[in-house]
Amino acid sequence: MPKSLADRAFAYRAFISYSHRDKTWADWLHKALETYRVPSRLVGAETAAGVIPRRLLPIFRDRDELASAHDLGRKVNAALAQSANLIVICSPASAASRWVNEEVLAFKRLGRAERIFCLIADGEPNASDIAGRENEECFCPALRFQLGADGQLTSERTEPIAADARRGRDGKPNAKLKLIAGMLDVGLDSLKQREQHRRMRRMTVVTALAVTVMAVTIVLAVFALVSRHDAVIAQQAAERRQKQADGLVGFMLGDLNDKLAQVDRLDIMQAVDDKAMAYFESLPTTDVNDTALAQRAKALEKIGTVRRDLGNLNGALSAFHASAAISSKLAAAAPSDKKFQVAYSQILAWIGMTHWQQGALEDAQQDFESAKQALHPSSDQTHADPAMQLQLSYVDDDIGHVLEARGQFSAAALAYQDMLHEAQKAAAAKPDDVEYQVAVGTAHNNLGKVALQRGDLATAIAEYGADDAIETRLSERDPRNNNQRDDTLRVHAILGRTLALAGDSATGIRDLQQSVAMAEQLSGFEPRDTGIQEHLAIYSSQLARLQRLNGDTSAATSSNAKARTILLALTSKDPGNQGWESDYAEALTERAAELYAGKHVELARESAQKALDILAPMLAKHPDERGTLLATITAKLMLASVTADRQSAHSLCEAALQTLQAVKVDGNDPRLLALQVEALLSLRRAADAQPLIKQLCNEGYRDAGFVALLQREHIPYSVNSTFTQRIVGIPNSDKPNESKPLGAKLQSHPSTGSDASKVHEADHQPE
Repeated sequence: MPKSLADRAFAYRAFISYSHRDKTWADWLHKALETYRVPSRLVGAETAAGVIPRRLLPIFRDRDELASAHDLGRKVNAALAQSANLIVICSPASAASRWVNEEVLAFKRLGRAERIFCLIADGEPNASDIAGRENEECFCPALRFQLGADGQLTSERTEPIAADARRGRDGKPNAKLKLIAGMLDVGLDSLKQREQHRRMRRMTVVTALAVTVMAVTIVLAVFALVSRHDAVIAQQAAERRQKQADGLVGFMLGDLNDKLAQVDRLDIMQAVDDKAMAYFESLPTTDVNDTALAQRAKALEKIGTVRRDLGNLNGALSAFHASAAISSKLAAAAPSDKKFQVAYSQILAWIGMTHWQQGALEDAQQDFESAKQALHPSSDQTHADPAMQLQLSYVDDDIGHVLEARGQFSAAALAYQDMLHEAQKAAAAKPDDVEYQVAVGTAHNNLGKVALQRGDLATAIAEYGADDAIETRLSERDPRNNNQRDDTLRVHAILGRTLALAGDSATGIRDLQQSVAMAEQLSGFEPRDTGIQEHLAIYSSQLARLQRLNGDTSAATSSNAKARTILLALTSKDPGNQGWESDYAEALTERAAELYAGKHVELARESAQKALDILAPMLAKHPDERGTLLATITAKLMLASVTADRQSAHSLCEAALQTLQAVKVDGNDPRLLALQVEALLSLRRAADAQPLIKQLCNEGYRDAGFVALLQREHIPYSVNSTFTQRIVGIPNSDKPNESKPLGAKLQSHPSTGSDASKVHEADHQPE
């Protein structure tokens, strides 16, 4: 390194360049570098990198300074110029990031290419040279190629200096030391030896500290209990000692637990938590002030969450119940104190979620009902306080989901209606708080899903439209929030495909196209985000169906090909992901419909059979799961329609009909009714299908594929004018500047098609 650079005083020890997707890695590395203490014997020594400091700070990692234009922000450029080293967190996400590439280029143009160090977090170096593995590349172009005299990248390759933090390679600790050794220009072995000695000392100190704290805690607790019976002065001293003991236990559950987690000593963590639990169980809940009791309840809740995270659900319940015992007394003693009421409600909800995780739905429902009841003693306070209203809405949300999982859709709808009422009141008091607005949108979405399952298409469209309006407003308020944009595109797709069920295929296509476009844009920002990839695939496949039914064969083929490519890549990475497998099977079913429409009957049969082979085992395992049921029956009926052997086709239709008639979920779902009609018509049982056809007409169901099926069978199917008027009267609230109402293009004569209607289960679920 030139002497001038070694002597130069830099403002920053290093600049960390990374993709937003790798923020967790950046957080870890930033803390690891700035908290690292250089071994004393090395401090002050001079190397080619300059004089070795005691600390490696400051480190620059500000991602909020990126410009919205085509170049880096001035502050970022200045920070690069003032940084002694550049550290690049390498992954497929950063390799595809324009900003990471620009930062590397800018640093190289400063003439300091040899001070660039890489931390491989994911992916594979130089995978872009391997056919079929291009998406695994973790080095951006500016790292892989030399810089020319003109400041542009050449075709000459270069080998970056890299530490490999992946499992089975260097790992995090060694990768960190490799980076530090490179930054200081010292040997790795000297740092590793010092680090091993330091780790041994740290483990000894942590273990000794844990034992010491436990011993001190017990001693203080004993003093506190004995001194309780003394005079007033002694009583005050006891309370003081009790407070000290509780404070030490709080340290054990907080900072000490965090330090133990950092060195992967889960055994000591559990021992500390068990000792703390035994200590709390030995204490009375009298003669202690409310603040101390509240802290004790919170500490017990902390123990429960740690045990829950470790998979010890019974142990978690024990801690949660102990916390609830304290919280209930605090809430009863101060019914007008909102913080005690909310805390008690929250701990009961924790108990309910743990029971749900154990599969005890009835117990979970009782817990959530109790959590709701915990807020009622302060009903006047609840109606006046936004925080309590929000908590009440969350509890109603939990209750609704349990009821829905138990097949009680009417009761679930009432719970979701209560959630909406409470969330709206809370949001009205805090109109600028995103969390409150999201709660309102979630309630609308829940109501839309239940309405669709009960056959009330008009209400479903209205509720989905209300959620779509909220999500769209939030996205417009914060356009750089990609998580919010992802929520928006999902709700937009749900609304569009539900409108298509009511006959408005044009709006359905438009909304799905917009969702696909948003998903493609987000995928460009976050190419490794599998959730966004899945949404892009699902909505592309659903768009393909509507495009095919409306005569746009070329666009339909392209859309579904995109979906299958994405889903095949996802399933190959994680074959055990049944959600992705199911999505892929549905895309295969749509492909079969495309091939059948193009007269490629044998290829259509193969595609439908492959889809059914994937879905049938899933339905056998979860026979009442709505999405799996719809997908499996659709694939089975598709296979029947392309099977030449009449007896085999007849058997497939009979099996589909028996499955549908045995379903335990709400039988008024128009998607299930439409599949029953298709099965009955295939079996030449038109008379049996007539009552169902009439019911679907009354519900306003006019899916393009279903109407085309009736036209081929010469069965009259009139437009439900009353339903149409209801839909047209719903404002298109997601587009405030447009006066056109939802459903303004409800179809009375849609294009022909070959399959029954099907829409995914609403997939905008709250956590």
